[in-house]
Amino acid sequence: MAITVNLNDQALLDSVAAKTVTARALLRQIASEFSPAAFANSLGAEDMVLTDLILGEKLDIEIFSLDTGRLPLETYDLIAEVKKHYGLALKLYYPRHELVEEYTRNNGINAFYESAELRKACCHARKVEPLQRALTGKKAWITGLRAQQSTTRDGLPTRTFDESNGLEKYNPLADWTEKEVWAYIKLNKVPYNALHDRFYPSIGCAPCTRAITPGEDIRSGRWWWEAPESKECGLHVKKA
Repeated sequence: MAITVNLNDQALLDSVAAKTVTARALLRQIASEFSPAAFANSLGAEDMVLTDLILGEKLDIEIFSLDTGRLPLETYDLIAEVKKHYGLALKLYYPRHELVEEYTRNNGINAFYESAELRKACCHARKVEPLQRALTGKKAWITGLRAQQSTTRDGLPTRTFDESNGLEKYNPLADWTEKEVWAYIKLNKVPYNALHDRFYPSIGCAPCTRAITPGEDIRSGRWWWEAPESKECGLHVKKA
């Protein structure tokens, strides 16, 4: 959700400023040393920060998004707002229709509620396979992941090698806090998903995302029927 931040908090402003400098430098390095590089924009708050940084620096980094076919209306509204605000038409990747058709015919339209295995199979068809196509030929993949987002992302490094896709993977906001993300958004008037203002801190497909209540973990609204340790869609697999 869009949290309230005190823009008169000098310590917060100093922290955001310092981390912004670091993130910009890293993005410039990626663009220079790992071209072609791509940023997977999931249209969450963190991803909008990175979009603003990449476009502000006019970096040669492709920005794409995955349209799973089941995104909330507000996410499509944000895609349109990105075009209006930045003049950028996001490159969209869609699921292969035959994979989705096979999944729904064999399992049902909402089978992802029935088990973690069926949910992950849905994510694979709608997210993982399109991502693999989007990253083909790229040397680096940039994400908006943060270590504080969930137990599955604890200890998240800024840089790692993604064996599944065979390329470098960068998480420039790995050490940012939620307050720092929202301070950047407010300070720079960055557009964001309207669902954040309705207690949706983490936003994915509409059937798999719900609002949370104060005090809940920020990822508790994603796949809420599953155990916390299984709450990843397959895009970001943490190797043992």
